[in-house]
Amino acid sequence: MQPVTSNLPSSAMSSNTLAIFPASGGIGGSTYRHLLNLIDPKNVILVARNPSNIPSSYKDAGLVTRYGDYDKLETLDNAFEGARCLNLISYASIEHEHRFQVQKYAIDAAVKCGVTHIFYSSLGFAGTGTTTDSLAFVMQAHLDTERYLAKIAAEIPSFSYTIVRQGLYTESYGLYLAFLDLKQPPSQLKLPHDGKGPGISWVKRDELGEGTAHLLAEYASDPKAFPHINQKLLLSGPEELSIEESVDAIGRVVGKKIEILQCSVDEWASADCVKGASKYLAGDMATHWATSYEALRHGEGAVVTEHLCRLIGREPERFEKTISDMAKA
Repeated sequence: MQPVTSNLPSSAMSSNTLAIFPASGGIGGSTYRHLLNLIDPKNVILVARNPSNIPSSYKDAGLVTRYGDYDKLETLDNAFEGARCLNLISYASIEHEHRFQVQKYAIDAAVKCGVTHIFYSSLGFAGTGTTTDSLAFVMQAHLDTERYLAKIAAEIPSFSYTIVRQGLYTESYGLYLAFLDLKQPPSQLKLPHDGKGPGISWVKRDELGEGTAHLLAEYASDPKAFPHINQKLLLSGPEELSIEESVDAIGRVVGKKIEILQCSVDEWASADCVKGASKYLAGDMATHWATSYEALRHGEGAVVTEHLCRLIGREPERFEKTISDMAKA
């Protein structure tokens, strides 16, 4: 077991110290970069698989770095010592049972370490915050985790939570659009969906991190006045686009007309553009992932809210702008 590392003893930390785990990857990294512009770095703990990758300038400013890994659960036993609030980001997978179990372990470890509020970064399927089920397989571990947090809050009066359902990332468009290559776009796109009907309120990933950072800072400044105790809120982009409209937007960016051809799930899963495109879709996971299209047909990804706009103080970036910047990169 690799020891927990820290550059500040827990006894020296403030009573409103925030922890982020995993403090790596797109959402975790974006969240802490924005958060450190909003609160004193001395009140921040970053728990990561590779703490050495966290920029030294942040460590020099006083934040704490620690080692913690979902794939080595014992490393989480003391990783959250000194924190009162934790932003728990989900395990990087689309699997159900194992994903929930490792997240449950992290929650239990945090409570044992004295964490009294958890922000859980969930996913934007299941629509509005009042919805408690989903047709998407990828959402099941999130829903189990949401229910588990509610169970703990019901059993421990001093514990509370906030579910942050994060809209579907624009940067993950490939998962929904057969891994369409912006550099070499096809003229036809085969999907187990006709492209019409309810769509997706696409949202830029960095803006999700920014919005989450503002939520964490709001809580830290005055936990008693925080308006989202034991609640769910959805952070979405500014507009809903059908899959067809999304593909048309990409076509405008790349200068090519792209036609959607509806196909079976098996044909989609066995297509060369899908096979091997993502480690998350290995084995039978591609078929499980295809349930996302059924969820989209029922409008689970189409909900637009004002929460992100309020938090970041501007209209979130639109899908076509983000895609255009990605195509230029």
